[in-house]
Amino acid sequence: MKPFNRAAIVSISSIAFSAVLLLAASLHATPAPQAPASSGKLTASAIQINRMGPAEGLLVPEDFRISTYENIIAQVDKTKKFQHVYREGDKRAADAADLVIVNFMPVAYTEGSQKKREVTTIKGATSIQVKVQFTSRDGKVLLERDLEGKVRFFGENLRATYDLAKKVAATINESF
Repeated sequence: MKPFNRAAIVSISSIAFSAVLLLAASLHATPAPQAPASSGKLTASAIQINRMGPAEGLLVPEDFRISTYENIIAQVDKTKKFQHVYREGDKRAADAADLVIVNFMPVAYTEGSQKKREVTTIKGATSIQVKVQFTSRDGKVLLERDLEGKVRFFGENLRATYDLAKKVAATINESF
C-alpha cells in the first residue's frame, strides 16, 4: 500500500474540517420551540358580511358582486368559526356582543373569456382583487388583507368569485 502524499492529506483534512463546520452550523441553526400561535388569534361569536360596493373608476359587473357576496357567506358559514353569520342589513346583528364586520373594496378586475381558456389554457384568465377588512363594531380595523380570486384554465368566469370566497374562509381559519 502506497502512503498518502502531503497534498492528499491536506485535501482530506479540509473535507473533514468542512464537514465538521457544516454539522456545527446545522446544530446551531436548529429553531427553538415556539409558543402556540393561538394566543394571537382574534375571537368573535358573530360576523356580519357586507356587500362589495362599486369602486371608483373600476367596473365590476353586478353579477360578480352578487356571486362574490353569496359565495363568501357560504364559505364563512362552512368554517363554523362563528355562532352567527349575518348579512348586511340584518337587524339581529345589532344584538351581537362581539360582532366582527367584513368589508370588501374591489381593487382590480380582469374579465376573461371561458372560450379562450378552454382553447388555449394560457389566455382568458379572469381575476378579481379585493381588499378585505375585518373591523369591530366601532370601526377599528382588526385585520386587513389583499386577496385575489382567479379562474385560469377551466370553468366559468364566476368561478373566480368562488376562489376568492375560499381565500376569505382560509383567512378566517388562520385568524380566528
